[in-house]
Amino acid sequence: MAITPLMPVYPRCEVRPVRGEGVYLYGENGEKYLDFASGIAVNLLGHGHPHLTEAIAKQAATLMHVSNLYGSPQGEAFAQRLVDLTFADTVFFTNSGAEAVECAIKTARRYHHAKGNPHKHDLITFSNAFHGRTMATISATNQEKLRDGFAPLLPGFKVVEFDNLEQALAAVDDNTAGFLLEPVQGEGGIRPASHEFIAGLRAVCDEKDLMLVFDEVQCGVARTGTLYAYEQYGVEPDIMASAKGIGGGFPLGACLATEKAASGMVIGTHGSTYGGNPLAMAAGQAVFDVIANDEFLTNVRLMGERLRSALEQMIPNHDHLFESVRGMGLMLGIKMKTDSRQFVNWLRTQGLLTVAAGDNVMRVLPPLVIDESHIREFVESLSAAAAQYEAPAAAA
Repeated sequence: MAITPLMPVYPRCEVRPVRGEGVYLYGENGEKYLDFASGIAVNLLGHGHPHLTEAIAKQAATLMHVSNLYGSPQGEAFAQRLVDLTFADTVFFTNSGAEAVECAIKTARRYHHAKGNPHKHDLITFSNAFHGRTMATISATNQEKLRDGFAPLLPGFKVVEFDNLEQALAAVDDNTAGFLLEPVQGEGGIRPASHEFIAGLRAVCDEKDLMLVFDEVQCGVARTGTLYAYEQYGVEPDIMASAKGIGGGFPLGACLATEKAASGMVIGTHGSTYGGNPLAMAAGQAVFDVIANDEFLTNVRLMGERLRSALEQMIPNHDHLFESVRGMGLMLGIKMKTDSRQFVNWLRTQGLLTVAAGDNVMRVLPPLVIDESHIREFVESLSAAAAQYEAPAAAA
């Protein structure tokens, strides 16, 4: 049999973790890695955080899953916490970010349907976005690498240039339901939207009764230094998808919405077998026990500033490889002058874990619990690796 037991859809590298502790991962043969990838912005408390692991173990011994046909005291409690901390009035729990975005899309369309405007079903989306791997979420992007071989794609999406307000406004017509965007693009290359762009989208949504839908799957849950990135724009969405860090490593996502936006989401319009199960809710509550306070968020911002500053000081020493640093909080990207994916692969051989992204960017997404010593270790190791790196010759 030629095919592997695990369907071969990932270009899996030589790193094979079997254990994690704090900001480090350990391989099968004891290899040690400084993890500044965090499972792509998921392990925001690092590995083996005692409060998170204790909460999961305790809940697993009590009750892991019941059907959503029954009442959910665990789900009600965590939903109320999210409502109290955000713009939202209601929450639907999912198992992943893609499912959270799917729920957000359905919520936006259903809003207009319930108002007697079923023709308002198109969402305006943006270039180089990443919203997931489902049929709807790949249909919402213009990235050919995500869409290739999966035609026919789903209708109902218009893609325009990211951070181009003029193009976004020009795309609005009588069939428009709203806008779907990442306020800080992750896979697209750590690209924060401008304040003017976000404010302009909010204004046209208010004027034309459209839905502003934020995908904060990667940039949310304290990653940018506030609980959610929208807070730094002074603009609230109508609907928001959250996932990745929300469970600290346990599969969990959420679709948050205002009462108005969710007015069409009545009994029978949506569902999930596992979404909001007691074990996931325990994980989410434990994460928010740690992160949802000013002291933690202030420290994320401080560590983000220290990391950015250290990287900016290092870059001139290796200006044949690195160009600049961008991002918010501990969601940073280093724009490369050489192939970012090849360089990320090289760093793994040096015990450093980062993540490649679009626009030839290397993502730096450490656990949010890092301290000065981890920043120092990362930048010193990155500088040493850069000094040894020889970029492969370009193909003729």
